[in-house]
Amino acid sequence: MITYVTIPFQLKQMTGDTLIVGLLGVAELVPLLFMAFVGGALADYVDRRKLVFWAEAALAVLAALLLLNALVGTPKVWVLFVIAALGAAIDGIHRPAMDAMMPRLAPAEEMPAVGALNSLRWQIAQIAGPTLAGLMIANLDVSWVFAFDLATYAVSLTCFAMVRSIAPPEAADRPSLRSVVEGIRYARSRPELIGTYLIDINAMFFAFPVALYPWVADRYGGASVLGLFYAALAAGSMLVTLTSGWTARVHRHGLAVLVAAGAWGLGIVLFGMAGSLWLALLGLVVAGASDMISGLFRGIIWNQTIPDHLRGRLAGIEMLSYLTGPMLGQTRAGLSARWWGPAGAVVWGGVLCVVGTGALAAALPAFLKYDGREGLARKEAEEAARAAEIAAARGTTALETATP
Repeated sequence: MITYVTIPFQLKQMTGDTLIVGLLGVAELVPLLFMAFVGGALADYVDRRKLVFWAEAALAVLAALLLLNALVGTPKVWVLFVIAALGAAIDGIHRPAMDAMMPRLAPAEEMPAVGALNSLRWQIAQIAGPTLAGLMIANLDVSWVFAFDLATYAVSLTCFAMVRSIAPPEAADRPSLRSVVEGIRYARSRPELIGTYLIDINAMFFAFPVALYPWVADRYGGASVLGLFYAALAAGSMLVTLTSGWTARVHRHGLAVLVAAGAWGLGIVLFGMAGSLWLALLGLVVAGASDMISGLFRGIIWNQTIPDHLRGRLAGIEMLSYLTGPMLGQTRAGLSARWWGPAGAVVWGGVLCVVGTGALAAALPAFLKYDGREGLARKEAEEAARAAEIAAARGTTALETATP
């Protein structure tokens, strides 16, 4: 998160162009479109913990390259774009394996709590990272910021080294184009999954204002308040996470995602229209809380209903859904700011998010009516059927073959 804040700021310093900063999203999206499928297929075939560990090590190398680029006399813009693209490609390996680990570490009925804890780690990073980055950017050269971020990888690599191995599922499918297509077909067959993808893409494409933070911050004090924008979004998310016990009592998960997506758009509208710093931060807190509600219920749908032998591949598709929107949203924001100004681009993006959410609610009636209890029962039936198929092929009983 420290680097996530610093790269756009460094680009703004070097170019002063909203579109160039927004194009970071395109640079990240292109490799991600390919690597998310590769990473998902690998996560269903090899030790998921090892995939995460080595991807983390590769990200540390990229942090070192950012430091070197900052230390040269004149940092190169193209280096920032190349590193952003490589980071997205590595993330395509990292995140599917990370997400696919979760259902193997806790039973299905605990997924709401697992999702809350997983979100908590994000929020701690999203609050502390940008706040610290903003303070460092305002008082130090950006090379110090990248150096600090590089040092943090010693902690994450040590932690992942101590996690137990996550063996691939029984009779795992070998990574291939056929296995990738199987995952895509499965996703297409599940209207509740399609709904989670489309609604989040709509919300993030139209109402993801992060690329414009450096310009909006100029209205309230510049770099010294930049980190507060990132932190406010995460603070709203943390508020929901720390009070998320109620999510286990909600079963209309589709309806919850739709309501939360609409509320995200309204929070972004408030952020763009605000005339004071506290009101802008309030809008981001509302948006962050709404996004976390959406994320929790989308995660519950994914982790409670997708069979384990497909979890990695579906995690790759999920990754595309929750990263494609923000990446393209950055470009949309940067481009529209040329016509409407930064504040106008933020406000109209939020309005279009709300309109699009309403349209998707009308177009996806099965998602609107989705009940999580039915989805969990279907997953259990699908996994029992697969265990029976494997048992029949090996001449054993389904009980002997089923994954513990």
